[in-house]
Amino acid sequence: MKWQKRLSICMNNDGHHDLEARRFKLDRYVSFPTGPRLARPLLIWILMLGICVTTFSQKEVSQQVMQQVYEEIKTPYKYGLVITPVDAAKKIDCPSVFRKEKDWYMTYIVFDGRGYETWLAKSKDLLNWKTLGRIMSFSDTAQWDNNQKAGYIALQDPQWGGSYNLRKFQNKYWLSYIGGKNRGYESGPLAIGIASTTSNPAKPHEWSRMNKPVLTAADKDVRWWENRKLFKSSVVWDTSKATGYPFVMYYNANGDTSNNTPKWRWFERIGMAVSNDMINWKRYQTDPVVHHKIGITGDGVVQKMNNVWVMFYFGAFWEGRKGAFNRFACSYDLVHWTDWNGDDLIGSSEPYDEKFAHKSFVVKYKGVVYHFYCAVDNKDHRGIAVATSVDKGKSKINF
Repeated sequence: MKWQKRLSICMNNDGHHDLEARRFKLDRYVSFPTGPRLARPLLIWILMLGICVTTFSQKEVSQQVMQQVYEEIKTPYKYGLVITPVDAAKKIDCPSVFRKEKDWYMTYIVFDGRGYETWLAKSKDLLNWKTLGRIMSFSDTAQWDNNQKAGYIALQDPQWGGSYNLRKFQNKYWLSYIGGKNRGYESGPLAIGIASTTSNPAKPHEWSRMNKPVLTAADKDVRWWENRKLFKSSVVWDTSKATGYPFVMYYNANGDTSNNTPKWRWFERIGMAVSNDMINWKRYQTDPVVHHKIGITGDGVVQKMNNVWVMFYFGAFWEGRKGAFNRFACSYDLVHWTDWNGDDLIGSSEPYDEKFAHKSFVVKYKGVVYHFYCAVDNKDHRGIAVATSVDKGKSKINF
């Protein structure tokens, strides 16, 4: 019957394959009044619609919980710049922060006109940083990634306020990265690569890279929203396998607009891929999981706060808004995300970030939240700044 087919579609979209069994349980145990033949299936439909709606509503994170998350993660005190380029020709971007023994480390990327390289810095207090050296450098070869290697740590302890250690898989540390062979600022085809090391990630050394990308805009299964360029990725190790896989990658990409979206100069959206081995990746679904009608939604980084996953991401050039700013979304299952509708976590307010304040990496340590972000001034100087949940004073570093 048509109502049964519709109900089945609702169940399949929900992803709960046992709901059809629930219908048979209701059919068996619920007493129905006598009457026309339509009464019995209609009542089943009404009851099951209630189950379907309830199940869907469980995917939403309530605004009360979202508000609690915001109160936990907000950082109203801007400390200022912590890492800046050695000269105006270079631009520093995309911080990733982890802990190793008693010290903190940050990977970040540097653009020098040729392309991206990935660097490593060290700190004892999360405020004062010393650059150690490169971990992915340019290659004077014909490799697919010889001029672009923008890396991001993977498989970090996801617990909010946890160890922030990098975890080993197959006795290796891992990272994902943007790779490409064209010179210039994010020019030419850009794809996602995977690198690993068996050495100490707190020491600067070249990580081993796969000889080809794991996701590209030219793949046969590429989605409509990612068929031009692929950008930053972040990989979380989900031991519960909520998606059926242990490794979940979030990445943003540039692609086509949807049919109901007006044409605009640039769109980026965040989607998912999954893997069993960190080497072979499979796109998880057709559509992006976090996106907005216009502009950029990108650089998602995920942590877990009790039973809620929190994705820190940035937005830029949204409808009715200027500039770039940091936001967040929440999820119970890593797939369905509820967007925060309140104030930005970070926005432009200081001379050093008056053009853009974006690209989050957030940690909580000894009761203090540190929100690292990319700060860009009106002269296009680009570096790493931090805001905190308690007043830590002001940085003396300037561009």
